[in-house]
Order: sequence, then structure tokens, then C-alpha cells
Amino acid sequence: MREGWKNVPLSELASFYSGGTPSKGRATYWGGPIPWVTVKDMKGIRLKSVGETLSKEGADTVRIVPAGTVLVLVRGMGLFKDLPVVLCDRPVTFNQDIKALVAKKGIDSEYLACVLIARKSDILRHVDSAGHGTGRLDTDLLKSTPLQLPPLPEQRKIAEILRTWDEAIEKLEALRVAKEQRRKGFLQVLFGVDRPFPSHWKVKPLEQIVERIRRTNDGGEHPVMTISAKSGFMMQSDKFARDMAGSSVDRYTLLYEGEFAYNKGNSKTAPYGCIFPLDRPSAVIPFVYFCFKLKGRLHQPFYTHLFAAGVLHHQLSRLINSGVRNDGLLNLYADDFFSCRVPVPPLTEQQEIATAITAVNDEITLLNKEIEVLTRQKRGLMQKLLTGEWRVKGSKN
Repeated sequence: MREGWKNVPLSELASFYSGGTPSKGRATYWGGPIPWVTVKDMKGIRLKSVGETLSKEGADTVRIVPAGTVLVLVRGMGLFKDLPVVLCDRPVTFNQDIKALVAKKGIDSEYLACVLIARKSDILRHVDSAGHGTGRLDTDLLKSTPLQLPPLPEQRKIAEILRTWDEAIEKLEALRVAKEQRRKGFLQVLFGVDRPFPSHWKVKPLEQIVERIRRTNDGGEHPVMTISAKSGFMMQSDKFARDMAGSSVDRYTLLYEGEFAYNKGNSKTAPYGCIFPLDRPSAVIPFVYFCFKLKGRLHQPFYTHLFAAGVLHHQLSRLINSGVRNDGLLNLYADDFFSCRVPVPPLTEQQEIATAITAVNDEITLLNKEIEVLTRQKRGLMQKLLTGEWRVKGSKN
């Protein structure tokens, strides 16, 4: 143990309080100035906005905790993946799925939040099931969790250092949100369902601008790919591939770089626009995908952005809703899919639009990498500071 540090159970660092939910049937309880926190609001180390608020009358039916309180989720499905911890900068109320930890004398509340976050993986080992897929963190086990505690001045200095990293990350995240909104607005102007395309743009069915691909695997060692709605193409496990089509992939469809695939096997509730281009020669299961490539003088990056923006969503949703079988799977025919209509601007406009969207995407990708690097660096810093491996001096005020 570091000089001046000690191991202390959480129960000696904070007082625990339970929350509750005022009657939803009493309109006078809701919509006032007092935050009412649920797990949906616990998105970072510091509480920002909340989805619901209480009037003073409503807050009088539950517990109000002071600024500086640390909230910890103790019940919810999300507990099987993460332990939401949030520091409140103002008095709040909270629901019954959350415990409030009010730091005792000699304990810095911001340090308390940081050290709880650092011990997430250990604390989550105590989570069990409360039924129906709901996780439950036993309060007694949480109270018994041992935490390393330095003197108060060092607690404050550690919290101050980590706060600077949080602020840097938050600024980058705010910038990312702004750029994402800019991209969304740009795409809405160009491809929004309620906005007509420019009059000089032609609109044609897919079958007129693409060529369907049915080529089979050439026997090469190509990766087998599948589509993720969020990530585009990704490697598919060999076991899953064998289960789907036997031990051989010779009859798989072979796609080359820049060619597209649409997952026609999506359920009714799945995204309608999962159309992505390949970035390398790859094999896909033929009966799962409609595969195609552009033909003529068309700019592939433009159509990549167009499909990603969901231009076909409205048309596909209509086809899907009329073609879903009783088992919930699609009965979407190739003729229907390739009859969907898409805009065909002049080639120079395709290129200019694609360049602009790609530039914004690249900026967002760069921000994501910067946020990832800072987050990783902060985790390493927390490990050094919160274990006393790196010592810091703080003022006694």
C-alpha cells in the first residue's frame, strides 16, 4: 500500500440512498425545475441534460440529493454490459433503479466517481439476474467493495487532472455531434424523402444503371463477408459460413472491390437500406444478397453515399411490408428490388457531391480516432493515479 493510502470499503466513503418514481397519474408532479434521473440520462461521468423533471410537489414524494452526489445504476438490463456512474452538479431526484452515494467528510465526490468507474469490471462481477433479463447489483456487495483512498488533497488533485482529460474529450465529442448534424442536414437537402430532386437530375430504376452479379467464387481464398447495418461489410465466421452453405464456398457469389450487395434476408424490422460496397474481393452467400455493380459513366462513391443516406428506404419499406411472409422474413423478388428508382445527376455533380460528403465523413472519422486515443490515454492515466503508482501533490484547501 502506498504511503498515506488505505483500502476502505465503499460504505465508509459514502452514505447510500434509494430513489423512486412519483405517480405518473399526477400531472402536477411532473414538468417542474427538479431533474429526475433515469439510466437514459447516465451517459457520462457528469450529468448533463435529463429527459424528465419534477415539480416541487412531485419531488417531495421522493428523495432529493445534493449537488456532488454520485449516482450508480443497480438494476437494469444494461448492467450486464456496463456500470453507469454519474456525478451530479446540482440537486436531483432519481428512480428506484439507481442508488445515490453522498460522499462523507474527507471524501472528494469527484474522486469517488472516478475510482468507481476505474473499478467497474470488478463491481460488475457481482451483478446477477433479477429475472426477465434484468441485471441486479446487490447493494450490500456494492457497499463492501474495497477502494483505494489517498489523503483528501491528493484525491482532489487526481480528480482535477482527470477532469482536464474529460473536458478535452467532451469538446471533441461536441464537435463530432456538430459535424454529424451538418452531414445529416446536407444529406437531407440532397436526398430527403420530402424534397424533390433538382429538375435537371434524371431518375431511373436501378436495373437501368446497374448490372446484376451472379459470378461464383473462382476457387481463391477470398474472405467470406456479411453485412452489419452499422458497420457495412465485416468478416463472417467460418463456422457460420459452413452452417449456411455447407463446407464448400465454391458456389458463393464473388464480388470485387467497389461492387455492391443488399441483404434481402432482413426481417421486417431490420434497416431497409443495408447496401454497401466491397473494399476487397470477397465472397458472399448468394441466396442472402442481391449483388450488383454500376455501369456506364457513374461515380461509385456518390452511390455509396446515396445508399447510405437511405434514398431507397421508402421504396424498400413499401415492398417489404407487402412481401413479408407469415414467419416475418422477406419475400422480396429481384425484379422488385431492381425496379427501385434512384437519382442520376450529371457526372460532375456526382463527383462534387461525393467529394463534399467524403470530406465530412473523413473529419468525423478523424475525430473518432482522436476521441479513442484520448479515452485510451485517460484509462492508462486513471490506472496510474488511482492506484498510487503515480503520486501527485494537492493543495490542502
